[in-house]
Amino acid sequence: MKFSYSLVMVIFIAITSCTLDKTDYEAEINTVVPEYYEFKEAASLNSGAYHISIEALNGTFYKGYNEVHITVTNTQTNEEQNGADITFLPILTNESGDASSCPHKYNMAYDAENGYYKGYVVFTDVSSSTNTWKLYLGITNNNQVTTVNKDITVAEQANKNLNMTTFTGNDGAQYVIALVAPQKPSVSENELVAGIYKYTEPDSPAGTFPDETQFSYEEVAGYTLKLDPRMPEPSMGNHTSPNNQDLTQHDDGLYYGVVNYTMTGNWTLNFILVNQNGFIVKGTTVPTTFTPGVDGVKSELYIDILF
Repeated sequence: MKFSYSLVMVIFIAITSCTLDKTDYEAEINTVVPEYYEFKEAASLNSGAYHISIEALNGTFYKGYNEVHITVTNTQTNEEQNGADITFLPILTNESGDASSCPHKYNMAYDAENGYYKGYVVFTDVSSSTNTWKLYLGITNNNQVTTVNKDITVAEQANKNLNMTTFTGNDGAQYVIALVAPQKPSVSENELVAGIYKYTEPDSPAGTFPDETQFSYEEVAGYTLKLDPRMPEPSMGNHTSPNNQDLTQHDDGLYYGVVNYTMTGNWTLNFILVNQNGFIVKGTTVPTTFTPGVDGVKSELYIDILF
């Protein structure tokens, strides 16, 4: 009888704490999840006979994953160029003058149905007085090459459901994982989409700047991103949820899985990244122990979200 009473009290305290904590951050939850579904012009530039328009969601480049649409118009004929080859290279320069890049689609693919060149860029840092971003574009049409560049601004991503992380794997390589969807999860099973990228070490000295071989990233192919979502708040006991599915790669290069959010609040997506040979690139198993009153243990590879 004494044991049953103690158990009831523990459950009551956990539930009460959960309710109080939810009330504390309910206002934040209701304001931090902007949703953008309209592509608008984020940058434009002119070079010779070309006008180039670059569109992104909400007309803004954000830290994290950005789908990019580019249209190229011949200003002399007012016709859109659909047979050109378009290259796209983002460069970050820090206060010391060192240049680096981020995951991106270098050779843009033409989308005939929608009439634009389509690609992506995963900005790994925001613009600041010490970190500046510039886009370098190349247009090859009828064997004529035009190059142009443009300073851009990268803003902080306010939607924590689109967070990202960078890390060094156990293989010594540099990786980036960026959440792509959902923008606004529901209390249910949600399709979880992420991009996984790896920096390609150059195998030759740098050529004329910007030499794309020095700034190359590849979409990681054939890996598995094992998923263990938890609520790490002390009141939540680091509990998980059922019916989650690990992320695997689809034909578009992105990774798809299922995350089951059983309530709104702070969640941690704990990951273990495993390559096609079963080698653990990064990540650790999270204990299954229910731990009310203390912060939940996280994998060494994780992304926090909030909705």
